[in-house]
Amino acid sequence: MTTKELEGKKALVTGATSGIGRAIAVRLAQEGATVTTTGRRAELGEQTVRLIEQAGGKGRFIAADVGELDDIARLAQEAGDVDVLVNNAATASYTPTPQQTPAVYQQVFDVNVRATYFLTAALVPSMVERGHGTIINVSSITAVAGAPVGAVYSASKGAVDALTRTWAAEFGPQWIRVNALAPGPVRTDKALELGAELFEQMTPTMPLRRIGEPAEIAEAALFLTSERTGYISGTVLTADGGFTAI
Repeated sequence: MTTKELEGKKALVTGATSGIGRAIAVRLAQEGATVTTTGRRAELGEQTVRLIEQAGGKGRFIAADVGELDDIARLAQEAGDVDVLVNNAATASYTPTPQQTPAVYQQVFDVNVRATYFLTAALVPSMVERGHGTIINVSSITAVAGAPVGAVYSASKGAVDALTRTWAAEFGPQWIRVNALAPGPVRTDKALELGAELFEQMTPTMPLRRIGEPAEIAEAALFLTSERTGYISGTVLTADGGFTAI
């Protein structure tokens, strides 16, 4: 019998009610992890759990809004000890800079940066105590590739990359690996809703001539959680069809 890569591991994936987060949760479960998923919409969260079970895995859903500090604390307590933390939950704003409101600016940083920081801060002590753990922060190529709109989102993902490098240095001595995963254009319902026309314009200029699929990003996340990447920490793995190479 072949042993699954994540057999016996416990994982927590935020923003797992759709898109990339859902795909990551299902893929980790397929490889043997017991996956706790979280998000704001319970009905979509339960759909993710059903997909996990249909794939032969084990999962559960905890409703939480990681933009709220009280929800972060409750989520960490209910999730308990985890071996793999995937900080995927995110929100975006593509408002031109002069029209950006302070409220939306704050919301983007609360969800994308503050939640990543304080959920990690709540869960990492048990990883330190047990002497192992893997953290994946889902970033974006917009952290390094300039765009004419989306300055707040890009800045938030730049902060995520900085946290990744710093945590790799901080927690590495306790055998905890921290990496970021930076997708390029990916075919999610939300992304297509916001930028279907932009995707059509980008595709002919990309080396692979197509946008990515959530399942492909999930494979990259699995790669970063596996023992095969035991010597990789503090890096940003880009999965963008070659977009940032040109």
